[in-house]
Amino acid sequence: MSDTPTRQPLPAERWKKYLTDYNEGLGLVYERFVLNDYLDRIVSRHNLHTVLEAPIFGMAGVSGINSVRLAQRGCAVTLVDENAERLRGVEHIWDELGLRATFVHHADFTRLPFDDRSFDLTWEWAALWYLPNAEALLRELVRVSRQLVFVAMPNRVQVGYLMRKYLLERDFVNYVDEGWADINRIKKVLGDSRLEITEEGVLDVPPWPDTVMPAAQVLQRLGIRSKKLDAQFTGGGWNWSTMDYYLGRRPELKARIERYTFLEHAPLPWQIKALWAHHRYVLGQVKSEK
Repeated sequence: MSDTPTRQPLPAERWKKYLTDYNEGLGLVYERFVLNDYLDRIVSRHNLHTVLEAPIFGMAGVSGINSVRLAQRGCAVTLVDENAERLRGVEHIWDELGLRATFVHHADFTRLPFDDRSFDLTWEWAALWYLPNAEALLRELVRVSRQLVFVAMPNRVQVGYLMRKYLLERDFVNYVDEGWADINRIKKVLGDSRLEITEEGVLDVPPWPDTVMPAAQVLQRLGIRSKKLDAQFTGGGWNWSTMDYYLGRRPELKARIERYTFLEHAPLPWQIKALWAHHRYVLGQVKSEK
């Protein structure tokens, strides 16, 4: 008997909204910028040229733009998605950005359609718990990498996660497998698959908790009614879009986000930051074949 919980289908496909509406919210824009900074570091440190992101639907908001910074750095990017409609929308977004990528429609994440050691970097962000067989996907990410594997998942011990689970959105655990938010479980699978873990830590440590909800909706669910707060977190003045930054419409956006990164860059051990960080990650080096 399998110990994998039976999950309900995902709720209404929220991703469709963001194929045309790029207003993701402050939290997601922050998340993307700190992820970009991390990707910049590993590209520079390891001289990466070819990248696979599979699957591409783990992060909320605009689908398929997690690897944009890698393409901007000159990497040849391959993106894999199981949903053909979403993938077509992602292609359109990349066309709008004037960037190239290889888009692959493929539903079976237990066997990726690539040869062994095809990419310098393979990675995924926060998607494992949506998959029926996340362990197989992890093994595939190792198989098709010749150098690095990078995996990140939501941090289930931080305050916002606990608020979401027990107060704000109790049913979300019905459509994810929380076991794959356990970084030690991920490390074991990767370690058993000829990957040497070289780094682990936290990313996405802003001064607010991670509830995966717009601020106005959080206030509503908490029963807090305030016209002043409603006005602050809604309307045309509350517009946060990474796409606007990428398209050159809001070049000041990164500087605005950096004002919130004091916890991210605080000289503290990552284990302490983990009490508040939104994501845990692991980076590994593929062992050479003998």
